[in-house]
Amino acid sequence: MSMFIKIRNKRIWTGVPPWLLIGAVAVLLPIFAFMTLTSINRQKEKSIQLLLEKGAALIRSFEAGTRTGMMGVHRAGFQLQRLLTETAQQPDIVYLLVADAEGKIIAHNNLELVGVSYDFNLNLEKISQTKTLQWRILDYPDSTKVFEVYRKFSPTERPWGMMHRPGMMRRRSLPQPHEKEIFPKSFNDHPKIIFVGLDMTSIEEAHKADIRHAIIMAAILLLVGFAGITLLFLFQSYRTTKASLSRIKAFSDNVVENMPIGLIALDDQQRIAAFNHTAESVLQLSYPKVRGKVAGDVLPPELCTELKCPEIQDQVIEKEIDCSVGDGKIVPLELGASLLEDENKTFLGYVILFKDLSEVRSLRREIETSRRLASVGRLAAGVAHEIRNPLSSIKGFATYFKERYKNAPEDQQTANIMIQEVDRLNRVVGQLLEFARPVTVSPKLTSLKNLIDDSIKLVEQQALEKQITISTHNSAQIDEIFIDHDRINQILLNLYINAIESMDAGGELGVRLSYNNGEKYLLIQVSDTGCGIQKEDLTKIFDPYFTTKSSGTGLGLAIAHNNVEAMGGTIKVNSDPGKGTTFTLILPIKETRKE
Repeated sequence: MSMFIKIRNKRIWTGVPPWLLIGAVAVLLPIFAFMTLTSINRQKEKSIQLLLEKGAALIRSFEAGTRTGMMGVHRAGFQLQRLLTETAQQPDIVYLLVADAEGKIIAHNNLELVGVSYDFNLNLEKISQTKTLQWRILDYPDSTKVFEVYRKFSPTERPWGMMHRPGMMRRRSLPQPHEKEIFPKSFNDHPKIIFVGLDMTSIEEAHKADIRHAIIMAAILLLVGFAGITLLFLFQSYRTTKASLSRIKAFSDNVVENMPIGLIALDDQQRIAAFNHTAESVLQLSYPKVRGKVAGDVLPPELCTELKCPEIQDQVIEKEIDCSVGDGKIVPLELGASLLEDENKTFLGYVILFKDLSEVRSLRREIETSRRLASVGRLAAGVAHEIRNPLSSIKGFATYFKERYKNAPEDQQTANIMIQEVDRLNRVVGQLLEFARPVTVSPKLTSLKNLIDDSIKLVEQQALEKQITISTHNSAQIDEIFIDHDRINQILLNLYINAIESMDAGGELGVRLSYNNGEKYLLIQVSDTGCGIQKEDLTKIFDPYFTTKSSGTGLGLAIAHNNVEAMGGTIKVNSDPGKGTTFTLILPIKETRKE
């Protein structure tokens, strides 16, 4: 799988969801519509009330004027018409008339209509019996609207209880029911109705202006309310988005900073915009010092060269390069480079990802070395197998000459040396074959106590000769387990021999058995008080043919390591130069009961 990850920049717009806007309109629109209609109706009612009060005032004024003008009884009709004509000359009065209960016009500001019977579409008899003020709106053919106010016409009545004044007719404080006014009887014979027609043009214009004003104010308030709700949701959305972006930024920054591969981001001018810790460590550069600088001025030229490749315009560049960093050190890198674009394919810059391949190349070299060693081992195993037969012949001849020349000490010594060297060579060949042969494990039920006792007996004499004491400690509660007896015995023998050879006269060889992790693993520790192992040699002791002894083959610990791994265990070493070494075998226990 490629290590390169293509990064795409997705633009995020923080806005109000449409359903919230629709909901705001659905809530605000009825409210402001109701407020607007209420305001318009209120203005209309005020206009009607104003016209009604004006009509009532005109009627009262006309009645008062008529009452005064009718002091001369013989001129009553003339005074009524004259007063009506003069009163109707006001600009907002369309007509002013007085009619009887039968619809006959008694007086009119238009003299041509006096005496004409007119259909008022009203119950004049009922109206002529009450002084309640009434009104209606009439539509004229020329689209003019007239506000008509009417009620019973009563110019002959005066307020009761009027005080006597000089120059006025004396009246009683309270009128009698049978008493008549001083006006001519001919004028009071029939009930009369007065009609005042007021021009509504100015009122209508004012009303229309009020409607426009109310609608404009309602629209403004609606927009203000809508804007307020929208801003409220926008602010809340902004806060939520900001918090979300902060978390995303913190998460992405943490990921970028701690990712195990180097990352460099460049803007469209090839200035450094991002530089994580891995990039700082590999390239030996500090981000605060290179931030905002042109890549060609601070980055290794091998990286900048890849940005100029034409292939980067169409695809991701992936290759391995050797890059010079810091003090001239060459670091192998696995490189990935690509353009950085947004969702609209707008060029934003470059992104470079790389990984240090130093360890990978080292592992590759080790694998290659292991392959060569394996080939050599197979070859050596074949050669060793062929050598063992001649060795048997040589040892046989050496034994023959030793028996034949018993009286020649020099020949005896020579024969013994030949036999020892043949045995040593045979051991080396045997170890070589053992190391090259695939390890097979054959576990069987084994007593740990007997295993340790048998392995120690093999080196008791050698330890006694060097005055080395052997101590054992067994804390394992289960004695019999399934393990490969022969493999364990071979491993312990190699460890015992190495421990004894590392100690001079005197010392202690310790063997300790225990269980670990809930009796799932068997621990066998072999310790000594010898010279120890140098720190620089600890990583090499399990390598084939590595030895610090003049007569060693370097295969003992390598064979032990292979055997432990074949059994699914591990072997650890802890050494203190000059004080001693401890080898720990950790072996899994598959069966802990007898079959």
